[in-house]
Amino acid sequence: MNSGKYIFSQLLDFVNRYEFEKIVKKYNGNYRVRELNCWNQFIQLFFGQLTNLNSLRDICLCLKAHNNKLYHLGNKLPRGRAPEVLTK
Repeated sequence: MNSGKYIFSQLLDFVNRYEFEKIVKKYNGNYRVRELNCWNQFIQLFFGQLTNLNSLRDICLCLKAHNNKLYHLGNKLPRGRAPEVLTK
């Protein structure tokens, strides 16, 4: 049983969320965004890079496989919606 944080969450702690949000605000990155904001997109693409996936389809399949762990990995989208939202 896991008693601490996942390694992915530990790696995300190195990314300064304040600086990330400051850059998003500067360039108006979340303008007219409904579901997939810049932070969630970054998390999903960062996950794809760490798992060495080559395409968006591979990332979506892997996210579906880890559907019950997405919230603990830092993704705040509702369960089952992360792969769908990423492909739209």
